Amino acid sequence: MTITLPLKRMSKADKLRTMEAIWVDLTVDDRDFKSPGWHAAALAETEQLVKQGKARFLDWEDAKEMIRRKAR
Repeated sequence: MTITLPLKRMSKADKLRTMEAIWVDLTVDDRDFKSPGWHAAALAETEQLVKQGKARFLDWEDAKEMIRRKAR
C-alpha cells in the first residue's frame, strides 16, 4: 500500500502530530516490537553524558512540547 501525504503543505507541527500518531499505532501491541541493536548503546551513552552533566533527561511530554514550539 502506498500512502501519499501532502508534506509540502503540512506545517511542522502537523508533521510531528502525524509521526506521533503513527508511533502510537505501532506501539499499541508492543509484544512484536523490538528495539534496534544500536538502541542499548545509545541509551548507555546518553546515561553517561547525564552523569557527566553534559546532558539531561526531559519528561516526554515536556520534550514534545519543546519540539512543537521549535517547529512553529
